[in-house]
Amino acid sequence: MARFLLILLVLAGFGCEAPSPPPAAASWWKGNLHTHSLWSDGDDVPEMVIDGYKKSGYDFVALSDHNVLAEGERFVEADPVILADYRARFGNDWVEVMEDGRMRLKTFDEYRSLFEEKGKFLLIQSEEITDAFENKPLHVNATNVKERIEPQGGGSVREVLQRNVDAVLEQREKTGELMFPHVNHPNFGWAVKVEDLIALRGERFFEVYNGHPLVHNQGDELRPSTERMWDILLAERLSDGEAVMYGIAVDDAHNYRALDSQHSNPFRGWVRVRARELSAEAIVEAMERGDFYGSSGVELEDVLVDGEGLSLRIRVEEGIQYRTLFAGTKKGYDRSTEEVNEGESEDAAVLRRYSDDIGETLAEVAGPNPSYRFQGDEMYVRAKVISTKLKKNPYREGELEAAWVQPVVPAR
Repeated sequence: MARFLLILLVLAGFGCEAPSPPPAAASWWKGNLHTHSLWSDGDDVPEMVIDGYKKSGYDFVALSDHNVLAEGERFVEADPVILADYRARFGNDWVEVMEDGRMRLKTFDEYRSLFEEKGKFLLIQSEEITDAFENKPLHVNATNVKERIEPQGGGSVREVLQRNVDAVLEQREKTGELMFPHVNHPNFGWAVKVEDLIALRGERFFEVYNGHPLVHNQGDELRPSTERMWDILLAERLSDGEAVMYGIAVDDAHNYRALDSQHSNPFRGWVRVRARELSAEAIVEAMERGDFYGSSGVELEDVLVDGEGLSLRIRVEEGIQYRTLFAGTKKGYDRSTEEVNEGESEDAAVLRRYSDDIGETLAEVAGPNPSYRFQGDEMYVRAKVISTKLKKNPYREGELEAAWVQPVVPAR
């Protein structure tokens, strides 16, 4: 089974040790790590949100409301439509409405008992640490968090992000519980530049795909897409002896009733994690090995890596075609350090500063069983599978279903 390990490795020479392989009995689990409820700015109660994911075939879900955990007393105005659906699904005895018309939101410890089934469905407690610098939205998710984390603030975008990442890692150290931070939607409000991601220490994850219609995954004529960011930060971090950063897909759902491309709806992005069991600890362990992929619709039967190359087995839908782009950066690429030209914006300078040698397409392969053989000069290789299937309820017009496979650092 060693050849089935999705190797995230930053091997000797990059200053990191190779992780141990996953257990032979590992399975692929489908989950969402970023979604919302009425505990912050979602538009439905947690139980209805979770029920929808479970019925849609998800194995685990992390509700990640803004700057809050679902604990203690929380009351909201009881919207008649929400209340009627809530009562119809869970019964009058479960739903609590006060005499003044307010509805009490159930806590994580209360509602998890309705849904969790060993080996079948898991809830992971999470928080979206929601911070800012000079009106730029800076959000970091804490997955499997045990205590609420206050936004840490700071004197720059980079400092705010680093302080919030550090706060998650400090709680992990204090509690002994496995948890991790990830940077959310870097292009939301054009808040996070690729240099900010390059500079982060202790952070191993960011959202390469987010299903919210306002997060600019594709970038624009002045600013890089999240995929372009991914290649730049991989090349620069590895060149500096830092660790690989992994790309997560999420839906960032807030709206569960108005279903269209103008709203942030569920089921747009998710991760498939290969873990020894369905537990928070095993999910975190597997993701920190890089043993997962992100998806907006394309499903993989397997991801295989050995000393020779990277191969995928795609789960084929009838009538749908697939092409896989193997992308990477080769050793010795041009590390430009050009400064901003007079009259040029910093964003435009980023697009110019990093050469086309970063994240070049190494191969494009059609069909359900694409593979790439290492040539020996790659710093890393990652894969993106693109289908011909239009995504149902996309966040943008013309969106095709895809999957993002984590970067592999070939052994030297």
